[in-house]
Amino acid sequence: MEKTQIQVPRVKLGSQGLEVSRLGFGCGGLSGIYNAPLSHEDGCSIIKEVFNKGVTLFDTSDLYGDNHDNEIMIGKALKELPREKVQLATKFGILRSDGMMFEVKGTPKYVRECCEASLKRLDVKYIDFYYQHRVDTSVPIEDTMGELKKLVNEGKIKYIGLSEANADTIKRAHAVHPITALQMEYSLWTRDIEEEIIPLCRELGIGIVAYSPLGHGFFAGKAVVETLPSQSLLAMHPRFTGENLEKNKLFYKRLDDLASKHACTPSQLALAWLFHQGNDIIPIPGTTKLRNFENNLGSLIVKLTDEDLREISEAVPVYEVAGEREYDSLSKYAWKFATTPSK
Repeated sequence: MEKTQIQVPRVKLGSQGLEVSRLGFGCGGLSGIYNAPLSHEDGCSIIKEVFNKGVTLFDTSDLYGDNHDNEIMIGKALKELPREKVQLATKFGILRSDGMMFEVKGTPKYVRECCEASLKRLDVKYIDFYYQHRVDTSVPIEDTMGELKKLVNEGKIKYIGLSEANADTIKRAHAVHPITALQMEYSLWTRDIEEEIIPLCRELGIGIVAYSPLGHGFFAGKAVVETLPSQSLLAMHPRFTGENLEKNKLFYKRLDDLASKHACTPSQLALAWLFHQGNDIIPIPGTTKLRNFENNLGSLIVKLTDEDLREISEAVPVYEVAGEREYDSLSKYAWKFATTPSK
């Protein structure tokens, strides 16, 4: 696609007044989720350039990077940006232990401890958007939300979000305090949320933040036209290994053919498809390379008809995708949930 100065639109996220850029930026990869981690200097440089191009929603978590490295990096970058123009999102609720073992925790005491720690690492007075990263099923969601509501009242956070929550949890949480957005995996090859979750969120006035909108980089050619780095966590992802990967390459080829028809790249077409699902859906692709980010920006000007959208959807039939999505796989093999609330 020909290079042009692309204006990033502003949209409302949820119904509580939060306004964000139409495209967000997932920061986790800067600290080595899929590639080697960047230095803080290089990571901050990317964040500043992304902001200068019009993206203002930056998504991190206390889980990302060794010793919470990502939040520390984002905090440094914020020192060089106008704070009031940035929508900063971070998350709590997952503890990493024993390498790839994770514990989910949502007790009120832990909620507050995590928030205070994130505020300190980010070196900010408030967090715009605070997510429960995963729901602790051993703690009533009402208890977790009650503490989050207190943090809102104290001015430490402005808006509350959930990630990977089911419909019942969303309803119960929203009854305690309005949920501004739900963060879910959503892409051409992961569309689980379309049947129940998206309609519910629209009924309640909750926005959708789509993480891994390029299928963990698959629709940008990762593991297809470029080799996975040896240290990448994707080497363990069910859709990127063995026969599953070979089967899934067909979907990339189909999308590549359609992208040629639209004079854009496969990743631009995959993101454009998401944008056309509704203005309440905000993708947050991340990258460690500015050329990839600039390519993602180009998706904002790809125009698609209803017929185009059907053709793209049919090119990647979700029931034919080989391998579980990452969250399903981790839920079975690498997650443990607290069995008793902490005192």
